[in-house]
Amino acid sequence: MKAFRTLLRTECKLSLRGLDMFIFAICMPVTIFILLGIIYKDKPAFEGAGYTFVEQSFGAVSTIAICAGGVMGLPLVVSDYRKKHILKRFQVTPASPVLILAVQLSIYAFYSFASLVLLYTAGVIFFDFQLRGSVLTFLAAYLLVMVSMFSIGLLVGGIAPDIKTASAAASILYFPMIIFSGATLPYEIMPSALQKCSDLMPLTQGIKLLKAAVLGSPVKESALPVYFLAGIGFICAALSLRFFRWE
Repeated sequence: MKAFRTLLRTECKLSLRGLDMFIFAICMPVTIFILLGIIYKDKPAFEGAGYTFVEQSFGAVSTIAICAGGVMGLPLVVSDYRKKHILKRFQVTPASPVLILAVQLSIYAFYSFASLVLLYTAGVIFFDFQLRGSVLTFLAAYLLVMVSMFSIGLLVGGIAPDIKTASAAASILYFPMIIFSGATLPYEIMPSALQKCSDLMPLTQGIKLLKAAVLGSPVKESALPVYFLAGIGFICAALSLRFFRWE
């Protein structure tokens, strides 16, 4: 545990020094949420909706930090550490190279939860936001989305031969999910053909799950997103364990 804490402090300092995650995982989601709230206020999410735009936006925007850390940040860090032979060096020390992966996962999880707390605080202060559903249910759903996204990031970072390949693969996954999953552009206003394509994205299913948790929808309505995310998480984790490249 001492080695973990020491490495965690060091990696946190390096991460904050870069400012990338602070901007994209902390500042960006809160800014988007506040802007959407100012523009739409307490208007219905869409015609005939029984909930406001702010309520449906909370679950969607809260996934931006998860996606930024898991799909974009994690692959780049892992591939960069492999290129610099950091993972290889850990293999010949008493500390396992798995330790540095655990530290990175912890850092991106921290960013995600910090972003979530700030979003909730902003929603309560500026828009009188309240969760209609259970807090525990929402947190469980949020954790499932995080596990699914992080497993994708580990897979990409684990098998990419170099940081350029990892960056290209991460961008191909990250930007379409951010734009077309409902994290920024509301899913409900998309054309039906685009919605069908978006449904194949794990982040889309994650947003559906979080929206249902925010609104307190019946559990049976969230069965498909839960199975989808759990399946993605299991498959990507299994492939990561099988094909992960330490050097």
